[in-house]
Amino acid sequence: MNIQRAQEIADSPIMEHVEYNGVRIYIQHVDEQNETARIYPLDQPNQEMEVPVRTLSEPDSQVAMEIEEIACRVQSEG
Repeated sequence: MNIQRAQEIADSPIMEHVEYNGVRIYIQHVDEQNETARIYPLDQPNQEMEVPVRTLSEPDSQVAMEIEEIACRVQSEG
C-alpha cells in the first residue's frame, strides 16, 4: 500500500478491509515522513504497533485490480 492510500483510509469514516500479515487491522495514524502506520488487529485493539505502510494490503482492491487488468487484455486481444 502507498502512503496516500493509507492516509485516505485512516481519514475515512468507512471501515476498509486492510490487512497486515493476513490479519484484518485498523489504521489509527499514518506518519508520512517515516512511511509508517499505527495499527491494531480488529479483534485485539490493545495490541497497537507501528509498521511500514508498504506492508499493509487491501485484498479486495488487489482482486479488483487483477480483474480489471485481465479485462483490458481480453479487450485488446479481441
